[in-house]
Amino acid sequence: QVQLVESGGGLVQAGGSLRLSCAASGLTFNRYRVGWFRQVPGKEREFVAAIYWSGESTYYADSLKGRFTISRDNSKNTVYLQMNSLKPEDTAVYYCAAALRAPIPTVTSWYDYWGQGTQVTVSS
Repeated sequence: QVQLVESGGGLVQAGGSLRLSCAASGLTFNRYRVGWFRQVPGKEREFVAAIYWSGESTYYADSLKGRFTISRDNSKNTVYLQMNSLKPEDTAVYYCAAALRAPIPTVTSWYDYWGQGTQVTVSS
């Protein structure tokens, strides 16, 4: 059974940092591309970042470049999202997802497995 479990969310003041983790089990992790998405109520799930198998390729939403960094540790079956200089508009539920093939990593439909999400709240 494949599981993706996000952790590290919480409440932080604007300008602060958080590091999210996505721990995977039940799959050959280093074969999967992993993405982070976020969603606020009433809006579509939004692409945040993605990383390919060995971490050599990363992709970011244009609006988040320079503040967010995605990385992975295949020995721990874990992907991280370091979020710095957080803003109130970063408040959302953050999800990680895994895909065997994601030629367009920004598109949710390419992803095979999803975590349950972790809430990030940034106060002003």
